[in-house]
Amino acid sequence: MRLTRHILIYSLLMTLVVVASNILVQFPLSGELAGVQLGDLLTYGAFTYPVAFLVTDLTNRQFGPSTARKVVFVGFLVGVALSFATSQPRIAIASGSAYLVGQLLDISVFNRLRRQSWWKAPLVGSLVGSVLDTVIFFSVSFAPFFVFIGANDPFAIGAAPLLGAFSPEIPRWISWAIGDFSVKMTVGLVMLLPYGALMSSLKPYQATNA
Repeated sequence: MRLTRHILIYSLLMTLVVVASNILVQFPLSGELAGVQLGDLLTYGAFTYPVAFLVTDLTNRQFGPSTARKVVFVGFLVGVALSFATSQPRIAIASGSAYLVGQLLDISVFNRLRRQSWWKAPLVGSLVGSVLDTVIFFSVSFAPFFVFIGANDPFAIGAAPLLGAFSPEIPRWISWAIGDFSVKMTVGLVMLLPYGALMSSLKPYQATNA
C-alpha cells in the first residue's frame, strides 16, 4: 500500500512537470538583457523540465530502478496524452521521445553510481540524461528535417545571432537548445539542495543489478 501510494504521488508530480514543460516550451522568454533578446535564447520550459530528473532520482533512491521506471512510464503515458490536448502534436511527440530516453538513461546511470558520493548519482545521471533529452527534443520539435511530423515553426527556424548575441546567425532553435541545456545544468545543481535535504527522510533502496 505504501509503495502504491508513493508511486501515485511521484507519478502525479511527474505528469505535472511534463505537461507544464510542454506548454511552456512553446513560449520564448520576453524582454532583453544586456542587449540580448531573451526570446532568441530560451523558452520558459527550460526552468520547469529539470524537476523531472529530481522526481526520478528521488524515486530511484527510495524504491530502486524498477519502481523509478514505472513512474517514468506513467508520466510518459499520461503526460504525452495530456500534451496532445494542450500543445502541438509535434511538440508532444518530441517531448515524449526525449523524456522517455532521457529519464531511462538517468535511471541507469544513477543506479550505477548510487554507492558513490551522495551528489554524484543525481548530478551525473541528470547531466547524461539532459544531453540526450535536449538533442532529441529540440531536433524533433524544430529542425526542418522533421517537418513530416508537423509544420515548422517560422520563428524557431528563423536566423538570429548565436545565443542572441554572437556571430554567426543560426536558427533560433539551436540557440534555444544550447540555452536550455545550460539552464538544465544550472537547475540540476540547484536541485541537489532539495535532494540532499530529503535524503535523511528517504530510506535508501539497497542496490542490486536491476
